[in-house]
Amino acid sequence: MKIILKSFRIIPLLLLTIMFQACSSDDDRVVVQQPFNIVELASASPNLSNLVLALQAADGNLDVLLSGNGPYTVLAPTNDAFDTFLAQNGFASLDAVPTDVLAQILLNHVISEDITSSQLIAAGDGYAKTNADGAGGEKLSLYFNTSNGVTFNNVSSVTMGGADIDASNGTIHIVDAVIGLPNIVTHATANPDLSSLVGALTAGNNTTFTDLLSMDGDFTVFAPNNDAFSAFTNPNGNDIANVLSNHVIVGTTAISTGLSSGYQNTAAENADGDNLSLYVNTTNGVMLNGSSMVTVADVVATNGVIHIVNQVIDLPTIATFATSNDALSNLVAALQLADTGSPTVPWIGTVSDVSAGPYTVFAPTNDAFTDLLLELDPSGNTALGDLDPATVDAVLLMHVVNSNVRSMDLMSGTVPTLGGNLTLDVNTLTLTDNNGRDIGIIGSLVDIQAVNGVVHAIDTVILPNP
Repeated sequence: MKIILKSFRIIPLLLLTIMFQACSSDDDRVVVQQPFNIVELASASPNLSNLVLALQAADGNLDVLLSGNGPYTVLAPTNDAFDTFLAQNGFASLDAVPTDVLAQILLNHVISEDITSSQLIAAGDGYAKTNADGAGGEKLSLYFNTSNGVTFNNVSSVTMGGADIDASNGTIHIVDAVIGLPNIVTHATANPDLSSLVGALTAGNNTTFTDLLSMDGDFTVFAPNNDAFSAFTNPNGNDIANVLSNHVIVGTTAISTGLSSGYQNTAAENADGDNLSLYVNTTNGVMLNGSSMVTVADVVATNGVIHIVNQVIDLPTIATFATSNDALSNLVAALQLADTGSPTVPWIGTVSDVSAGPYTVFAPTNDAFTDLLLELDPSGNTALGDLDPATVDAVLLMHVVNSNVRSMDLMSGTVPTLGGNLTLDVNTLTLTDNNGRDIGIIGSLVDIQAVNGVVHAIDTVILPNP
């Protein structure tokens, strides 16, 4: 679709004819000027005079910028659009708008690509980056949707006949509203595929989340799409508000390119008020707690970033963290092996139960289990599956404390586990079992907080009393 506003067709042609085609009286040379740039075209349209005045008044010499090489796509608000914007925000005139704010608003209408309406329609919907400043040093995202015309952030539409105005340095699309600077809530409400999330956030007229996520600050939100909410049955009967909190990281704008595998704290809490952990795995895309994948990354707002995900991230149990982190796969195998006998504790059921505990689990890494097997059989011929389930059960009991003890609460002295006592030195983060073996608590892998307890990774398997 390529619709060119009639006034823009006529005015440049007249100007080209009158001003830029000249024949020298001394020779027969003909000089033809190149087509007009974006600012020249806007200046030639009376309906965009407020835009031109705003470009001239704003910080950053934006009229000069948009006269440059580009390419740019400019979403050009009409005079009526500017009048409405001024009235809605309590400004008597353009002169009353702070020039730095005005610059950011205008830059939110500028994309550093040449994008035609046919390209937008082919995409259907999605996000583009504007030139306005967003959180985390990133540029703001702009949501477009072509299901009913061409709309931006669900607040501004391309006017009839206002698409695809060609300039020498890009394209103009005339729009019927000024596009404000979006925060996280703005982006969530603009995208129809997040309508279930918005409904959950505002259920019962509860504005706690929308108030929070509209505030200044840095937030990272993993936003489940509509299909994710449709599939979520809340099998553990968790408080929905706390489940939603488990999708929010407060205090940081985590852009996908800066994410690495590891743990983050969310706004969700356990019964003691400790913030729950979220395991991020970036081995193949971005996966959260071993189940939810980021499908659309880096929707940048003024106060943080949204990553759209394909599953609701339920409140994690100890089992969630054991099964989602490949470095703990041998621990999972040991729990399963112990359950094949007559375990003192039904391990898989217990660590998966949101109502169990709370427990503190000292979780041996895969390397710790490898070292144990060599310790038991230096020939290397013994595998984990070769061990007696009752023996494995006794070993596992040495790794569990019947309370939720975070690293800040650890004290030197006796640590009573379900299988016997250990000795802890908090200065070196070292546990000692009754076999005289030292077990190091891995400082970078402590306080992995689940809803039914906390996990601290250790570098050596603890053995029962001799």
